[in-house]
Amino acid sequence: MEISELSVPDAWVFTPRQHSDSRGTFLEWFRSDALAEVVGHPLALSQANHSVSRSGTLRGVHYAQVPPSQAKYVTCVRGRVLDCVVDIRTGSPTFGAFASVVLDDVDRCGLYVSEGLGHAFMALTDDAAISYLCSTPYTPDREFGIHPLDPDLALPWPPELVPLLSAKDSAAPTLKEAESAGLLPTYRECQALYRELRAAGAAASVGAGGGR
Repeated sequence: MEISELSVPDAWVFTPRQHSDSRGTFLEWFRSDALAEVVGHPLALSQANHSVSRSGTLRGVHYAQVPPSQAKYVTCVRGRVLDCVVDIRTGSPTFGAFASVVLDDVDRCGLYVSEGLGHAFMALTDDAAISYLCSTPYTPDREFGIHPLDPDLALPWPPELVPLLSAKDSAAPTLKEAESAGLLPTYRECQALYRELRAAGAAASVGAGGGR
């Protein structure tokens, strides 16, 4: 599995090795050990989501309050989407920046989005199917959003597609509005959470080997 960090820190793309023959294709679309090696801790699986979207459907920019927020490991099992990770952590050196990656059923890459980052995607094909693993359950009163068409973010959605948004995403504030309202996570609290997760992961690893 090839792993590369995006230009927005604390987000990685995992490209699996695919094995094909006359019967079809086999791949490992998620490896806990590979993720833990680069992130510094394993993904605590609490929920698995699946969405199917028509072409032009735009979901996001979504994020959850820190702590505990919600980390995600995302893959496209059918069709093609343009996925964007947005640094919404106030005080971050890359605050307001984004990184984009195409997820599809050809390369079958996985995208890991750390806690505190914003996440959005647009379906580039009809019936684009996304599956993702989440570190915490969905908690409505801790879930927030940024308008995905915020001109200051200038996310690179294909101009030939008409964006189809939910009522909730259409009513979401811009990044500046969310920052002014104190709705955004801070870089400092995100870094503290990452350190806590790494320490817990290290302790669990030591404990698991203690009985040998």
